[in-house]
Amino acid sequence: MTSSEQAPAAKGVGRLVDVRPEPGVAKPDAIFVADDVVRSFGGLRAVDVDHLEIQRGTITSLIGPNGAGKSTFFNVVSGFDRPESGRWSFRGSDITTLPAHRVARTGMVRTFQLTKALTRLTAHENLMLGATGQRGERFLPALVKPMWKRQEAEISARADELLERFNLAHMRDEFAGTMSGGQRKLLEMARALMVEPTMIMLDEPMAGVNPALTQSLLGHIQALRDEGMTIVLVEHDMDVVMGISDWIATFAQGRLIAEGRPEDIRRDEAVIEAYLGAHRSLPPQEEETEDD
Repeated sequence: MTSSEQAPAAKGVGRLVDVRPEPGVAKPDAIFVADDVVRSFGGLRAVDVDHLEIQRGTITSLIGPNGAGKSTFFNVVSGFDRPESGRWSFRGSDITTLPAHRVARTGMVRTFQLTKALTRLTAHENLMLGATGQRGERFLPALVKPMWKRQEAEISARADELLERFNLAHMRDEFAGTMSGGQRKLLEMARALMVEPTMIMLDEPMAGVNPALTQSLLGHIQALRDEGMTIVLVEHDMDVVMGISDWIATFAQGRLIAEGRPEDIRRDEAVIEAYLGAHRSLPPQEEETEDD
């Protein structure tokens, strides 16, 4: 990869160098900002985040013990759940009240721990469905083929490019239901990219994936960051988190208790105490835990 290709990632990550490792710290170029987000289930306050910013052009991981509130936070800010209170913005625009499909149209998309592939459609058709603004989906334009034929051909070509990129070209015309769990993870990531997002939120992308495909997924995530995309990752595998993250935010009992670079998080007393309650203290170079 040339130096010019690495420039977007270097710019995003480099601007974190002087950021203090503390919860709620301001970022020099935040693409996403959340304030006072609260989500409760009965008497349990699952999310209680005072302030969180995500730096543009980086890989930021959300970690924490089982039940810490990471996935619930994902669900709330992506429009799949509603909180009791809170506001959040993306690229400077308030998206608090937007439903999930409109959040995606702003360029902020997410994947799920349990993949949502349409099993009786082919891999190519799954990707085609991910593209937004398709003229052929509207009633009147659909009646006039010249109005949407060229656009559909462009979308089809983009789907084929992504299938090739994610090593799924050989599955192009196979039903998604015949794909392995790891292949469905790749398919879901490719489908998210059909939206042409600015930020992609990945909820446990490595869960249930064999080691070979895990390395492939990690390579794709890093490549997206290197191209300038912002990645937010919920992941329970601490080897993955410490190896891939530019910045880490730690949750415990719904609250944000620590932020910092991987080396900061390894030695943070609040993080060690949170994980002691789940398993044991975190070793200097390796960490193990469970996630939401």
